[in-house]
Amino acid sequence: MNPRLNPSAHVDTFARDHLPPPDQWPELVFDLPELRYPDRLNCADELLTGPPDDRPVFHTPSGDSWTYGTLRARVDRLAHLLTGELGVVPGHRVLLRGPTTPWLAACWLAVLKAGAVAVTVLAQQRPHELATMCEIAEIGHALCDIRAVDDLAKAEIPGLRITTYGGDAPDDLLNRTAPDTPYPAVRTSADDVALIAFTSGTTGRPKGCMHFHRDVLAIADTFARHVLRPHADDVFAGSPPLGFTFGLGGLVVFPMRAGASALLLEQAGPRQLLPALAGHRVSVLFTAPTAYRAMLDELDGYNLSALRRCVSAGENLPAATWRAWQERTGLRIINGIGATELLHIFISAADEHIRPGTTGLPVPGWHARVVDEEGHDRPDGEPGLLAVRGPVGCRYLADPRQREYVRFGWNITGDTYVREGDGYFRYVARADDMIISAGYNIAGPEVEDALLRHPDVVEAAVVGRSDEARGQVVVAYAVVKEGAERDADALRSFLKSELAPYKCPREIVFLDALPRTATGKLQRFRLRTEGDQQ
Repeated sequence: MNPRLNPSAHVDTFARDHLPPPDQWPELVFDLPELRYPDRLNCADELLTGPPDDRPVFHTPSGDSWTYGTLRARVDRLAHLLTGELGVVPGHRVLLRGPTTPWLAACWLAVLKAGAVAVTVLAQQRPHELATMCEIAEIGHALCDIRAVDDLAKAEIPGLRITTYGGDAPDDLLNRTAPDTPYPAVRTSADDVALIAFTSGTTGRPKGCMHFHRDVLAIADTFARHVLRPHADDVFAGSPPLGFTFGLGGLVVFPMRAGASALLLEQAGPRQLLPALAGHRVSVLFTAPTAYRAMLDELDGYNLSALRRCVSAGENLPAATWRAWQERTGLRIINGIGATELLHIFISAADEHIRPGTTGLPVPGWHARVVDEEGHDRPDGEPGLLAVRGPVGCRYLADPRQREYVRFGWNITGDTYVREGDGYFRYVARADDMIISAGYNIAGPEVEDALLRHPDVVEAAVVGRSDEARGQVVVAYAVVKEGAERDADALRSFLKSELAPYKCPREIVFLDALPRTATGKLQRFRLRTEGDQQ
């Protein structure tokens, strides 16, 4: 079903050793000439090679800019430090944590150029979450922005060597002495694991999605090349952090593959985005429908004349939001659906091919169907499970849920879709217990687990409730011990120490008992129905 893997350049073979068995892979498709990569391929080296030294690559809100020449030199210096003083060898997993800055991007590129495996996480994630991911991926090294190191240090992860950057200490990564010479990229295999991206699982335990060096280039050579179609003089910007593959593609991989540049924003909410777009003449924007809706009321006074491409993903884009943005700006939002398991967007449409209210068509290089539970095609116009395959496929790190995501050779994304008679795909709903709020994927059971860590909580259930601004919001239902105070504020404060803020419930409802079947199974659908009727 899949080609034999090329000989690995990894000295530490953990990643390859923990790939799913070949019979659990989806079928991979490489039916575009640009997807036929050489056997030896280092994606960081590919992204860094080509543009002139004086061409800008990264900008910051303060006005600082890095050129490709500057980036190449700094990446080489970091790679020397990694493989020299820090002892990183090809195949080691290196955790990367910090706000979205040029230095975080440079660390990511250096890890890959040195043949190691990058594991980029969100700066918002808490010690419990970080410890779980480090345990799953057996991570031994971390490069962390000095401003984001506290929670990582508090996690007290056995064997983790933390090296900070951006501080004043002599042992800070950026203050260490390293050779000022080019670093020859490790000749990794095209199918060596380059990165592990974690996504929340519906059982609450995160899943590590393993992606190859060729996968990193494939997302640029499909969606970016054929749908987005960037120019070398484009300036990219957006709200998703580099810990999300949506942000990693939109702010690093896509601009660099095109020889373009990106404005990297540490704060990228709607109120920060608009002045940044205007002040830096941004031409390509990546954000979620929530942000487009929020910016509509703030557009006056900002010159967005440089903006030519607007990309939306992370949650369903309502037709009303698309039309309102088009009326105010004259720009057609490029809607898309992607998944961490598939790295980036695989269904989308641009320009005259856009149809508001639909996600679009399979991106060139990708194939999509709507199927039933047995893998049979559903008739056009009738809902079913979205099944996708292309040059990138789901490969969970030693996780039995691989069999749930990959069935009959296809990636089953967990979304319910309808295929229209003319081939357009229309989103219906999530097919599992995942809550999608303002572009964030939130696993209800993960929040339930955190609630149950509170000493007064004896039962918990978490569901998504429809919300006009955010798509969905997290609502928690809790049963507390007899005599315990039903204090929602105190419980929410506890959760903020256990979970990233975006996962915390917007509302906590106390019940005497949760609805269950006669056999004791929790009836989440009753809670969802109750919430949507409020």
